Amino acid sequence: MLHRLRVKFILINMLLVTLVLLAVFGALVYFTASQLERESVTVMTLMLRRDGVPPQFEFKAPLPGSEREWQSVIPAFCVEVDQEGEVTLEAGENVKVSQEVMEQAVEQVLASGERRGRLNDLGLRFLREDDQDGTTQIAFSDLSWEWNSLWRLVFNSLLIGAGALVVFFLISLFLSRLALRPVEEAWQQQQQFVADASHELKTPLTVILANTSIIEGHAQDTVSSQDKWIRYIREEAQRMKGLVEDMLFLAKHDDARRPTKSQLCNLSDLVTGCVLRFESVAFESGVELDSEIQPGLTLQGDLDCLERLVMILLDNAVKYAGEPGRVRLELQRRQERGMLTVTNTGTPIPQEHLEHLFQRFYRVDGSRSRKEGGYGLGLAIAQTIVQAHRGQIEVTSDEKNGICFTVTLPRVSVQKEG
Repeated sequence: MLHRLRVKFILINMLLVTLVLLAVFGALVYFTASQLERESVTVMTLMLRRDGVPPQFEFKAPLPGSEREWQSVIPAFCVEVDQEGEVTLEAGENVKVSQEVMEQAVEQVLASGERRGRLNDLGLRFLREDDQDGTTQIAFSDLSWEWNSLWRLVFNSLLIGAGALVVFFLISLFLSRLALRPVEEAWQQQQQFVADASHELKTPLTVILANTSIIEGHAQDTVSSQDKWIRYIREEAQRMKGLVEDMLFLAKHDDARRPTKSQLCNLSDLVTGCVLRFESVAFESGVELDSEIQPGLTLQGDLDCLERLVMILLDNAVKYAGEPGRVRLELQRRQERGMLTVTNTGTPIPQEHLEHLFQRFYRVDGSRSRKEGGYGLGLAIAQTIVQAHRGQIEVTSDEKNGICFTVTLPRVSVQKEG
């Protein structure tokens, strides 16, 4: 699919470039042809006004008094025809015209009755002027020089256009790879996401089907006697429900990297509430939980998502703090930004794993994560929420400071008392 998409991108780009080049070169040829025609008409008009004398052009040298005259570079001649249609005068110092060609040209001009036009079979352009005494003056200019000029222009344009298309093709090839790189990464992530989700859903489904088979094999037993199998089914169904809800949350927020329900949230009260709810969980896990929260911090955002963000970080910290362990949460405002840090003790995360922690379904220890009830989606959801609020989330880990998640949220203000 990506190969077809890249080919389509290149074809569309080349088609647009070709149309633009055709339009540009077409306009250039058209205006050049018009300019050449105007020059020929100008020369013929000057010849008629000078009674057939070809126009002379002056080229003045830098020294005063030194003058040179140049004849027109456009081949042209002029004839005068009396009332009987006989040529009485011809002039054209810069061209030689046979009698036969001149007679045919005069005959066709008189027969056409037009003031100006072209004699394509003779390769001439003409301009006719009738005098009051009945005589007719006709100026002719050669068309071949116009055609030669246009053909040279067309030939050069084709060469330039071909070269430009080759260059644009190479550029399009490079841009297609550059432009489709995010698409390719998204496609690979989507395929990996589907594969991981299928794998994660396979385990609870297998457990559910196995326990269902056991129950069906003991259909004569009472429900209470098979409570163990029913409980296993319920637990796996709850796990599968949580996984599906997490995947739906990520899918929903992939299309809109912004809060879906924006409102003014008291960030300090929200974080305080989350800490209070986790005190019992930390106590049961043998983890010491303390916090330092600056009061009155407010933020425009999604209240439910921000609460879920804090809960994910606290849940992750308490799970892996060890026993006995310690978790510390801090919320401060620094330069109009809210800084939320959650630090916990425990086994440090190897450096090679840190950059992958926010990937979906990524777990440093898969067996331990499943034992703790996780699927590797919590930190991916946390990152999605932070990005939706145009913030940043980072993680550091070492022996001395433990594991520290830092969330930076912009445009956090301090609510005035009273």
